[in-house]
Amino acid sequence: MQQQAADAYRRVSQAALPPRELEATVLIRAATRLQAIRDDWETNRADLPGALQFNQKLWTILVTSVTDANNPVPAEIRQNIVDLGMFTFNRTLSLLAEPEAKGIGALVNINREIAAGLRTAPKAAA
Repeated sequence: MQQQAADAYRRVSQAALPPRELEATVLIRAATRLQAIRDDWETNRADLPGALQFNQKLWTILVTSVTDANNPVPAEIRQNIVDLGMFTFNRTLSLLAEPEAKGIGALVNINREIAAGLRTAPKAAA
C-alpha cells in the first residue's frame, strides 16, 4: 500500500504541478476515496482498510516533510501539521479496529481543508 501511495504521488508530480498543488491533489484523492466509502458504506466498507492505509502513508510523508530541519514552513504551521497527522494516525487505528462510516468524516474534512489551504496563494512577506 505504501508503494501505491508513492506511485500516486509520483504520477501526479509528473504532470509538472507545483509542490503545493501536488500535495493538494493527493490529499483530495485520498479524501475522495474515503468519502466514497462513507457515502455507500454497505457496498464499499471492504475498501476501508486500503483507503485508510493510503491516507496514512500520505500523512506519513507530510509529517516527515514538515519535521525536516530544512523545511522553510514556519514552526507553528509545522506543529499544526504534526498535530493533524497524529490525529489522523489515531483515527486510522480506531477505524481499523472498529470500522464505522461516521468516523471517516473527520479524515475527509481534514484532507479537504489542508488541500484548500495549499491551493490558496501564500501571503507575500510584508
